[in-house]
Amino acid sequence: QVQLVESGGGLVQAGGSLRLSCSASGSISSINTMGWYRQAPGKQREFVASITGGSVANYANSVKGRFTVSRDNAENMVFLQMNSLKPEDTAVYYCLYRYYLQFYWGQGTQVTVSS
Repeated sequence: QVQLVESGGGLVQAGGSLRLSCSASGSISSINTMGWYRQAPGKQREFVASITGGSVANYANSVKGRFTVSRDNAENMVFLQMNSLKPEDTAVYYCLYRYYLQFYWGQGTQVTVSS
């Protein structure tokens, strides 16, 4: 089992920045992918960004150039630096840990961007 705890969400004005953090604990493997998904009200959960244990990152087109995903393997943490935030970025952001076909989710953290 893997437990994930997110932090760093909040309310920010459009154009502002936030940094999300996610701490993983439990049966952590060095061969894993961690990342972020988000879910806005009335919408399906969507991919935001991911990063492998070797620090290969992928991004959704909607956040490329604005968001940066990073990780600290020693501390089993993943981060999401969000810049130039837009109202459409408003959502609950969920941390993901994936090890082959095993998926674990955090409880989510709310990000609200006001116009």
